[in-house]
Amino acid sequence: MSVQAEMEGMARKAREASRAMAAASGASKDAFLLALAGLLETCRPEVLAANAADLAQARAAGLDAPRLDRLTLTPAVMDAMAKACREIVSLPDPVGAIESMRPRPNGLLVGRMRVPLGVICMIYESRPNVTIDAAILCLKAGNAVILKGGSEALASNLALAGLLRRALTEAGLPEDAAQLVPTTDRAAVTALCKLDELIDVMIPRGGEGLIRAVVSQATMPVLKHYKGVCHAYVDAGADEAKAVPIVVNAKAQRPGVCNALECLLVHAAVAPTFLPRVGAALAAAGVTMRACPRSLPLLGEGAVPAAPEDFGHEFHDLILAVKVVASMDEALTHIHCHGSGHTEVILTEDHGRAMDFLRRADASMVGINCSTRFNDGGELGLGAEIGISTSKLHSYGPMGLVELTSAKFVVLGQGQVRG
Repeated sequence: MSVQAEMEGMARKAREASRAMAAASGASKDAFLLALAGLLETCRPEVLAANAADLAQARAAGLDAPRLDRLTLTPAVMDAMAKACREIVSLPDPVGAIESMRPRPNGLLVGRMRVPLGVICMIYESRPNVTIDAAILCLKAGNAVILKGGSEALASNLALAGLLRRALTEAGLPEDAAQLVPTTDRAAVTALCKLDELIDVMIPRGGEGLIRAVVSQATMPVLKHYKGVCHAYVDAGADEAKAVPIVVNAKAQRPGVCNALECLLVHAAVAPTFLPRVGAALAAAGVTMRACPRSLPLLGEGAVPAAPEDFGHEFHDLILAVKVVASMDEALTHIHCHGSGHTEVILTEDHGRAMDFLRRADASMVGINCSTRFNDGGELGLGAEIGISTSKLHSYGPMGLVELTSAKFVVLGQGQVRG
């Protein structure tokens, strides 16, 4: 069988399963999640053995340390996956919820009901735990899901996908609601991207190259985020004692993630006092600052001159670009030119400027006096997320259960006809 035929066959089975999932009760979906949590615990040795095989092959192929770390499953990671299943059980089922119901002058009641997206294809790299995290959210939201993990994690992903299908069967749900692409052939992604009559949405999760490749090939909508170039703007009205730990947390708490701070913008009025304080704190946290000419002499020994390409760059490291700006307008212009639509924050005690920044900064999360690290589904109260979308259609920001559904109009009448 050709790769094209194999992918089309998987998509057809997913489309059929999606009909059953859309009609599935909340109780049956929760039964699946609880069954899966139990399997993740009882079948841990088999999954870890499969992961060990992936790791051995990855080391032999010369995979670098960061990617080896993302590939590694541990008992703690397995526990976290089981915990996530049980936590999602506690979340409200969005499917069938009526968001609003309003009367029309003719007596009709018009509302909107949450419905599943249908068939979701998730393409991702390295982390095998995404196989579980993505699937349980998609399935709880009433969708079917096709999973295409990275070639380096194939054995791990096959083991985890087997548990997904066992748990679906135990709960009386179609096992084809969760399918893992079993081939490492790159032609599989190309084939999936052309099945717009069977797959409703693509969600690529990984490096910018992967996401751009999917976007360029897909004939169906793609929920994407290319990169996280997050800014913090320290306004003339900032409380410096409050701002310093916010900046350090945003950059240094976990520098390799997409909501970590990548560029600090500081108003010229507070630069002489603020930059020495924040520079010392960042240097103590191991951060190298790549500074514009105005900020360089104020930041101390942890600073080096910035290159033009440092602004707008996602470092994924303990490196921070720093620039002094003359006004909030200049800061917003810089964000417009170099931001990625992910996260922007302002640190200020001036309510008017805070509200102005909130309206004008274009990002999936805009914050006032808080760390960029809060742009996360769990932190924002979604319970869990499948990723962060920086495209505005149909989701903007962390994608939780509600974001994995759409809304259809429902109309309740009592015999009305249109005149």
